[in-house]
Amino acid sequence: MTVMAETSAAPTPKAKPKPVASAAAPAFEMPKFEMPKFEVPKIEMPPAFREIAEKSIAQAKENYEKVKSAAEQATDVLEDTYSTASKGCTGYGLKLIETARANSNAAFDLYGELMGAKSYAEVVELTTSFMRTQFETMTAQAKELSEEAQKVATDCAEPMKEGFSSAFTKAAA
Repeated sequence: MTVMAETSAAPTPKAKPKPVASAAAPAFEMPKFEMPKFEVPKIEMPPAFREIAEKSIAQAKENYEKVKSAAEQATDVLEDTYSTASKGCTGYGLKLIETARANSNAAFDLYGELMGAKSYAEVVELTTSFMRTQFETMTAQAKELSEEAQKVATDCAEPMKEGFSSAFTKAAA
């Protein structure tokens, strides 16, 4: 006969339930400290100090107004520059699309002519002629696009340069 050893498992202790923070009482409450109250001694300010303080305040207000005016002017310049840049980029994009359309049409025209070619010599002649014309066309298009990009850059940079220099000159005065 086999004797089985009885193993008794000790009951596992149950974890204590964590207190649930209610809506009325937060889980962690900051200690409340009151700001100490200091008595400001009443001292009569000499008239010279008062005058200096008043002049300093007046000068600070004046400088604030200058800086505020310069900032408003700079903001106006930025808004105008953004508008100019947006219009210039739109114009450049349209010119780029026009260039791509012209090049695509020229390529399709070549393909149509190549379909009607009767000999290999004619294919070579059509292709060579197309490449020569296309090279000249693309050179002219690149020049136009470059000029357009320079115009947009100049139109944006010049007013910005003038506006900022005048705004900061006024603020510094």
